[in-house]
Amino acid sequence: MELTLLNLPVLGLVELPWWGYVVITLMVTHITIASITIYLHRFGAHRALHLHPVTQHLFRFWLWFATGTVTREWVAVHRRHHAKVETEEDPHSPQIHGIKKLLAEGYELYRAGAADPNTLEKYGFGMPNDWVEHNVYRKSFLGIAALCILNVVLFGAIGLVMWVVMMLWQPVFAAGVINGLGHWSGYRNFEVQDASTNLVPWGILIGGEELPNNHHAYPSSARLSNRWYEFDIGWAYIKIMEFFGLARVKKVAPRPHLVPSKSTADLDTLKALLINRFQIMSNYAKTVLAQVHQEELQRDGADRTMLKSARRLLAREESLLNPEAKARLHAALAESQALAVVYEYKQRLQSIWQERSMTQEGLLQALEEWCVQAEQSGIRALQEFARRLPSYSTQPAPA
Repeated sequence: MELTLLNLPVLGLVELPWWGYVVITLMVTHITIASITIYLHRFGAHRALHLHPVTQHLFRFWLWFATGTVTREWVAVHRRHHAKVETEEDPHSPQIHGIKKLLAEGYELYRAGAADPNTLEKYGFGMPNDWVEHNVYRKSFLGIAALCILNVVLFGAIGLVMWVVMMLWQPVFAAGVINGLGHWSGYRNFEVQDASTNLVPWGILIGGEELPNNHHAYPSSARLSNRWYEFDIGWAYIKIMEFFGLARVKKVAPRPHLVPSKSTADLDTLKALLINRFQIMSNYAKTVLAQVHQEELQRDGADRTMLKSARRLLAREESLLNPEAKARLHAALAESQALAVVYEYKQRLQSIWQERSMTQEGLLQALEEWCVQAEQSGIRALQEFARRLPSYSTQPAPA
């Protein structure tokens, strides 16, 4: 059919095979997701990296054009989420609002948070406040209307369908999947004091945002992946931009540094433990709790059913356990003296860096006492962990 002004809304200027429209839609939505995770999240909310001014403005323009997102609103809501996580003041916690509401109305919860002037005032600091922001980018409807018109002009009626998919992508995946499922279902590398989980190890579809548990452990890290098998495509984009001088990484999650010859804890050890506390407790769960649990399962007369039911609960942050889970855990600890001992030592070790009133010298003394008493426990896995603990050290300054 010949293209005319009359049939332009049906055919558009560009005619593609069906898969061409799919590819373009996925490309646009992926650029949007990359803009959210790099600019709004890692740069805006957490200042984990520095972006070149030109890069910043390109991201701002794209998010206005493709989503109508106002930078200050998004950042303020996200910062409030971290400050009030899993409480009544958390704008979008499935633990408070329920997973069904997050999946069905996650975007509405975000809009409610963004409409609160107190949230914007308290958490929206440091965001763009120039003429363009006030007169263009805060008029959200202009951007998404321009994208809609461009889609129809280029692709005709199918362009309108593409636009609808583009508009739904952020509310579904960001507001629903990340904010909802990312605090409901998945695996945990770190036992932080909130319900965050990693959805899958490979952060591609949602730009690396599939890894909320890693992020809540180290919110100021520009890299969201932490284990060797995890992949964060947003981090890959940041490194490419850094290569071309468009970005500069300010902070990433720490990597434990061990000095094998070090056998006595000192203030450097204490500082390293505070910095690496999540990795250390993850290691404790694997090398002590899991090992002793396995040994107890082989013990004659052990109630294996009870012990198996408590396996995951031993490492879980206790404040997140419901009454039924706490009852199962305490029953298992009553069944096994060895498990009760290593669980007590887990809590004592955590209390060292949760203590706020003690001096550094007092904390160091508490750590030394923990190591001495752990070595006297008679439980081999705990003894080996206690001997290894003083070898933790802060990273040496680069030469």
